[in-house]
Amino acid sequence: MTEEARVHLSRSAPDAYRALEAFSKTVGSVASDSGIEPRLRELVQIHASQLNGCSFCVRVHVDRAVAAGVTVDEIAQVAVWRDSGVFSDRERAALELAEAFTFISEDGIPDEVYDHVGGILSEKEYVGLSWILVAINAFNRVAIAGRYAVPAREARA
Repeated sequence: MTEEARVHLSRSAPDAYRALEAFSKTVGSVASDSGIEPRLRELVQIHASQLNGCSFCVRVHVDRAVAAGVTVDEIAQVAVWRDSGVFSDRERAALELAEAFTFISEDGIPDEVYDHVGGILSEKEYVGLSWILVAINAFNRVAIAGRYAVPAREARA
C-alpha cells in the first residue's frame, strides 16, 4: 500500500461525521442507562478496534480506559482475554460479544454466543453493549478508510 494521504471522511463530510458523533452520544446514554459502566464500555471498544486493526481508535479508547480506571496490565490483556484471568465473567461475556459484532459477517451473532452472553448480561445490558459495538465498528471504518494518523508520543521522563 502507498503511504499517500487518503480522504479524511470527517473533514470531507463534516455533517455526516457530526451525525455519527451525535449517534455515539445517544448510544453512550443508552449504554449508561442500561448499566454499562465506562470501564466495560472502553474494554469492548479497545477490543473491537484491535480486531478491526484501527490504531487510531485503539489509542483513543486506551486513553479513555485509563481515565476510567482500567490498569495497564488489564489493557495489555484485552487482546488475549480468553487466556487471561484478569477479567470478570461479565467482562469476558462482553469481550466475546465484541468479537461476534466485529466479525458479524461471518456467522451473525451465533446462538451459543447469544445464549452465553444472555446468561450473564441482562437484556438491557445486552442492548446497551450492542449499540456501543455498532458505533465503534462504524468509527473504526471511518478511521481505517482514511488511515487516520497515530503519531508517536513523546517519551515520559
